[in-house]
Amino acid sequence: MTRETEIIEITWDGPHSWPGYESENGLNPIPQIPGVYLQTFAYRQGYLIYAAGITQRPVPMRFLEHTRNYLDGKYNVLDIAAAEQGFRKEIWHGWFYEREHRDEFEERKSIIVEAVHRQLAGFRIFVADLGEQGKNKRVLERLEAGVMLTLYEQPSPICDIPDRGMYLAPRWESESPIHIKNNSCFVLLGLPHSLEI
Repeated sequence: MTRETEIIEITWDGPHSWPGYESENGLNPIPQIPGVYLQTFAYRQGYLIYAAGITQRPVPMRFLEHTRNYLDGKYNVLDIAAAEQGFRKEIWHGWFYEREHRDEFEERKSIIVEAVHRQLAGFRIFVADLGEQGKNKRVLERLEAGVMLTLYEQPSPICDIPDRGMYLAPRWESESPIHIKNNSCFVLLGLPHSLEI
């Protein structure tokens, strides 16, 4: 006997500012909710998604950790002007590269940190509170993976902007599918209205 597919309807709220940059970009702060978030760049009449993330704590609290990692050189840093034109141009490559080339980061730190501030001010953040379903970490992990894997399969420039090599935990064979219905007042490029995770 097959189980009925669960349906979760999501409303993406935004765009919001990266915490601490509200006075620069004039956007509202991220609400103090847990859930799933999208880091996006404005592009034409919509938004290109750079990354999806999850947290069971308030999203702004999670973003404090992201900010520290950006400023410490642990994350990739993009040229914001290029990203807003649909081109991925890295100013600094974080992740494993940073661990092996710390001296290069220190030499270029002032340029990289300036680019970090431009990138964080340029991000447009969308958030979704999944309510009771969001208390299930596997639902959040599957949604994060579903969004990122979908983006990778899209045409340029949608597939070009996101980072690759993230740790993702898509649906296991033993798990029943969940049908996601995405709603937003804005165009989130590459994010389908319906997504099976």
